[in-house]
Amino acid sequence: MNKRILMVEDTEDNRQIVRDLIATTEYELIEAADGAAGVAAAAAAKPDLILMDIQLPVIDGYEAARRIKADPALRHIPIIAVTSYALSGDEAKALAAGCDGYFAKPFSPRQLLAKIHEFLS
Repeated sequence: MNKRILMVEDTEDNRQIVRDLIATTEYELIEAADGAAGVAAAAAAKPDLILMDIQLPVIDGYEAARRIKADPALRHIPIIAVTSYALSGDEAKALAAGCDGYFAKPFSPRQLLAKIHEFLS
């Protein structure tokens, strides 16, 4: 069975970049456009990895990550924060919220793919 990646991202352009990137791999992509939908999709799909934007409508990525990590059925799923908030302290804040990795936008698709492989291999 192919590994599944949940992308929680509210910007269509960013979703398209990741969609095109994942299309070149054996992974299956699930998408959610806000934090609450991301938490629901994680519970429903039980993905193997979550790419979490931080600036999201409804609830932000920090809160979505906290909710996912608070659920015993989901807490094992690695979460990579993908954010344009590359300020000092943001990585620590993302990790404190339960994220397992951190990636700043704009990102190199090749580097993002390497990070995904690292978590899923």
